[in-house]
Amino acid sequence: MLTLGGARSSGPFRHANIPHRPPNAPRKPALVCPAGSLRALTLAVDAGADAVYMGLKDATNARNFAGLNFDLAQARDGIAYARSRGREVLMALNTFADARAPERWFAAVDAAAGLGIDALICADTAVLAYARDHHPDLRLHLSVQASATTWEAIEFYRERYGIRRAVLPRVLTLPQVEQVCRNSAAEIEVFGFGSLCVMVEGRCALSSYATGQSPNTAGVCSPPSAVRWEDGAAGVSARLNGVLIDRYAPDEPRGYPTLCKGRFDVEGARDYALEEPTSLNTLALLPQLMDMGIAAIKIEGRQRSPAYVEQVTRVWRAAIDDCAAQPARFGVQPQWTAALGRWAEGQQHTLGAYDRPWR
Repeated sequence: MLTLGGARSSGPFRHANIPHRPPNAPRKPALVCPAGSLRALTLAVDAGADAVYMGLKDATNARNFAGLNFDLAQARDGIAYARSRGREVLMALNTFADARAPERWFAAVDAAAGLGIDALICADTAVLAYARDHHPDLRLHLSVQASATTWEAIEFYRERYGIRRAVLPRVLTLPQVEQVCRNSAAEIEVFGFGSLCVMVEGRCALSSYATGQSPNTAGVCSPPSAVRWEDGAAGVSARLNGVLIDRYAPDEPRGYPTLCKGRFDVEGARDYALEEPTSLNTLALLPQLMDMGIAAIKIEGRQRSPAYVEQVTRVWRAAIDDCAAQPARFGVQPQWTAALGRWAEGQQHTLGAYDRPWR
């Protein structure tokens, strides 16, 4: 009998020997798009996503917002829709199980297997081990929440739990990503567009200081039960469990309040003290990412609207196809930049950690 953390000495994954893809081996990466609802899933598929990723309506996934995610009936409908069009559906089961009662997470693994999901995206080692031991044919992807930032860490998960793909945190530079691709036998997936995180994913404890609930277990950075909007003469105040996060002018756009993207008074100036709202946009890096052999490019945003999902998917579908057809002549089209700008946080783009010219 294997323990939850025990290594496999035999089994289908141990002997899989995933083919190693050397650097500078161009490949057309899969486009993996968010689905926070059945409507978003269908629009992503119709707009050209190769795969969509979804979660269940509970704390087993890291976008645990009211009104989002899937019950089992909706999941079946979404999978059927995607499969009828030759696309894949992945399930994010990427929070960390409560050690006192992990049964909810194990039941979610069983549900995913019963639905015939194409892959399960996990972070917790106990959840990975449960899937490995009870559903050995279920393809496993390592979630960004696992915070695997080195090829050695990814190889540990591959050899111990049988993961086939790893999603990299959004803190690595391009040379670091290339090193991971060169040395890991697992497929590598990177984020291409969407919200950034000031932390290495899976290691953030900011909101737990204000709310007592960790985003790594509750599934949200700011639990909705702790969020309050207060109208006043000076505008609208956003609070998290009583802590003032931001104050908006009456006509100013309001973002969902999180501690990392709040505006605070620091040494007499009121500004974003930790992270300014802006979106990662790596269209310009597509040729380099393809040369590295990246297996998939992920679009962030299960909490965003179906319109966001549709429009961002269309742009990235066109860009990936164009780059694959003419990598040496690839250039970012102005209409792509304009379209993505409408959906970027703060209407701003950045290359994030991929490009660090100050180093």
